[in-house]
This record gives sequence, structure tokens and C-alpha cells, in this order.
Amino acid sequence: MSDGLVFYTNPQSRGRIARWMLEEIGADYRTEVIDYAERMKSAAYLAINPMGKVPAIVHQGKVVTEVAAICAYLADAFPEAGLAPRPEARADYYRWLFFAAGPLEQAVTNNYAKFDPSPEQSRMFGYGNYATAVDAIERAVSANPYIAGEQFTAADVYVGSAIGWGTMFGTLPKRDAFLAYFARLSGREAYVRASAKDDALIAESATA
Repeated sequence: MSDGLVFYTNPQSRGRIARWMLEEIGADYRTEVIDYAERMKSAAYLAINPMGKVPAIVHQGKVVTEVAAICAYLADAFPEAGLAPRPEARADYYRWLFFAAGPLEQAVTNNYAKFDPSPEQSRMFGYGNYATAVDAIERAVSANPYIAGEQFTAADVYVGSAIGWGTMFGTLPKRDAFLAYFARLSGREAYVRASAKDDALIAESATA
């Protein structure tokens, strides 16, 4: 494995999204598992991500955190993988990648926390309200086979993970469009490979 690309993760975290993206690009990388009890808040890891969160990557000495940023960065850093549209065709790619990382994430987490903004408050929130955000992403995944059109991209790694997790854990409704979209993604070899690697790490920690 190359030390040129290091992946800091925990298999029971959003690191699974970044793992999927790493498997999609097909590059060598070294995995550093960061446990919640000690390493996550250690001085060594806080020097990489002061938030004390995973995932993070270090590529050629540069740190990237935030999963959407990791997906976009890797698509650009490894163009041979073909995971970003041509620059002139990136409108939907950027739009829905950052919609899922911003408004949708905020809507889902606030709804899970039982926070329902009043009409006055909703004007201050980028997502407006939960129903509006959910309906918007449903229309987006229904418009084309993939979130940015006919081609699978890094945006599908992020959006697909958000929808897969959301429908699995009940933070998003199990609408037909969501289930069909995630079914198209979850059969990808990179997704299956990434899931197997993270599930193996979980099994190792359970028997340690």
C-alpha cells in the first residue's frame, strides 16, 4: 500500500462513504482505524482533524476532511476513474452533492432530533423544512438513472449513501424512487468491496 494516500476511518461511521469512494477510484491507500474511545480525541489525530471526527484522508501530505469534500477531491485527483463529469457538465453534479451534504443532512438530523422549525424559523434554514428537502431529493433521483444524469459519479457515492442509510435506519421514508436508486448503486463492485472491508473490521473488533 502506498503512504501517498492514507485513510483515517472507523467502520461504524461516515467513513464507509469515503471507503466506497476510495474503492471506486481504484488507487492504493493505507487504512488507519481510529477508535472512538482513545485515538479519536488524541493529540495525534486532532492534528489531522481538529473536530475529532472521521473520516479524513491525507493525500501527498495534504489533509481533506468532510465526506462530500473527500468525494469531490478524489474524483479530481484521480481523473482516470471517470467519477466527475466534464467541467461544462457539472451543474447537477455539484448541485446535488452539496445539497445532500448541506440542506438534506441538516433536515434529516434536525428531524431525528425532533426539531421542527416554525414557518418563521424555516426562512433561516437552508432546507426550509424536512418535507421540502425530502421531496426535492426524491425528484432529483427520479429524473435520471444517476444523480447527475446518465453517468455514475462521485456525487452518487455521497447521495446514494445518504439515501441508503436513511431508508435503512428510518431517517428517510422508504419511497419507491429512493429504493430503486439505491438498488442501482449497491450492486457496484466497489460498493460491495468497500462494505466487505468495513464489515470485516467490525467483526475483528467484536472478537478482539
